[in-house]
Amino acid sequence: MTKRKNIRIRPDKQIIKRLISVAIKARVHSCAPYTGIKVGAALLTQKGKIYSAANIESIVPDSTICAERNALFNAISKGADGFTHIAVVAFKDKLIYPCGTCRQVLLEHAGSLKVIVSDLNGRFKIVKLSKLLPSAYNQS
Repeated sequence: MTKRKNIRIRPDKQIIKRLISVAIKARVHSCAPYTGIKVGAALLTQKGKIYSAANIESIVPDSTICAERNALFNAISKGADGFTHIAVVAFKDKLIYPCGTCRQVLLEHAGSLKVIVSDLNGRFKIVKLSKLLPSAYNQS
């Protein structure tokens, strides 16, 4: 029996820039009449497929969906899995991180995810999702 190696996908700067670019394009479709904060997200799979989405607000805050969860749910509903990276973009010169709810949901469906937070100018930082939510709820 052959032992399988864990393959780590480490995107190069070109892929990171592509994810950021896709997130910026998704941000255009944001519907944020209450906060005015337009967010775009782009989620990368191990197979290289990218799923993107924007945030959509509702007057009822619990009915609002963040761009990160929107991208994840879009991907899952199309049968995707094996998520490696997600890029999140909102502001011209400020980085934005996923909210607590998004962190929890992302951890449940993509525990080893790396989060790329970027501004609209392309300045970015990469952080492990597990570092953003070190005491996540789990099934055990």
